[in-house]
Amino acid sequence: MSRIKSGILRRIEPLRVGFLPVSDCAPLVYAQETGLFAGYGLEVELSRESGWAALRDKVISGELDAAHAPAMLPFLANLGVESDPCACVSAMVLNLQGNAITISRQLWDQGVRDAAGLKQEIYRHWRKKTFTFGVVFPYSSHHVLLRQWLKSGGINPETEVRVVTVPPTQMFPTLKLGYLDGFCVGEPWTSVAVQAEVGVCVATSAELAPLHPEKVLMVRQSFSIGRAEEHERMIAALLEACAFCDEPQNRPLLSEMLAHPQYVNAPAECLNAGLVGPFKFGEHRSDPCPNLNIFHRQDANQPTDAKAAWIMDQLYELLELESAKLAFYDRTPVLKNVFRPDIFERAKVLASERTTPLSARLMEPVPVGSGP
Repeated sequence: MSRIKSGILRRIEPLRVGFLPVSDCAPLVYAQETGLFAGYGLEVELSRESGWAALRDKVISGELDAAHAPAMLPFLANLGVESDPCACVSAMVLNLQGNAITISRQLWDQGVRDAAGLKQEIYRHWRKKTFTFGVVFPYSSHHVLLRQWLKSGGINPETEVRVVTVPPTQMFPTLKLGYLDGFCVGEPWTSVAVQAEVGVCVATSAELAPLHPEKVLMVRQSFSIGRAEEHERMIAALLEACAFCDEPQNRPLLSEMLAHPQYVNAPAECLNAGLVGPFKFGEHRSDPCPNLNIFHRQDANQPTDAKAAWIMDQLYELLELESAKLAFYDRTPVLKNVFRPDIFERAKVLASERTTPLSARLMEPVPVGSGP
């Protein structure tokens, strides 16, 4: 081991942190590329994953030490739903909201503007076609938001449409090929479809579920105990990164970083739409960003009981749909054991002790891929 100036011990083995190519992985990318992780004595290796199920399995198996994950994922791991049971925790929420619902350009051209208009199309094609919508993971805010939007138009999500799981990067090509009639996904994949004139955005999570917890930092409980110092330093670095990511003047730099192939691998102008704005709704509506993704404002990063309760309420509704047979139905142990505000508070103190936070100023652009 070697020591850095602050006296923090630095491990030889890099920490492997997984993420999926969506805009809200920005805090991890920024912390890596600008040396924030290194500033806290951490050597981190970011791992771009193909889907949330694969990412979950790698966290559980120990192949990944930590991950940028849908907020429901650590709760699911504890319950052992669709995986081996594994004690996982989250001591940090990475962002709030940030998803959008898109329908195909064909549906838009046929006059569909909302869920009520979609219901009319469903009845017009009854017994001839089943409309298919994509979500990134069965147990996710994306599925919750899509169901809420469908119900707002009187559509029964279980019987009147088909909902399938599609990785974020495949939403646009699958919609373009006609296999999907719409989807709910995080940026920039809505803007990719909109700018290609393949899809039209009809709703966002900011409208449907304002300030809902979206992604969290997920680790195994054994990691949070056995490597507690590194875990807290990682959270401290990400707190600085989230503060930087929330500043409007810093968003263009984030778009450039995320556009590179090892990260989101999407056009910078599409990333800009969700991070910088304007974000386009329908044909003529737009919304100035950065309100689509909230990384630090509104106490975004605290893993509170209220956020955990929202997640569990939505999760149990989805589990009941699947008739999942859980070993227990008492929510209290899961609520108290998954979100860890005690770890968050220690990391927050650690971050406050830095005399010159890197996130307090606009970093000069650095060559992407040159981070430690």
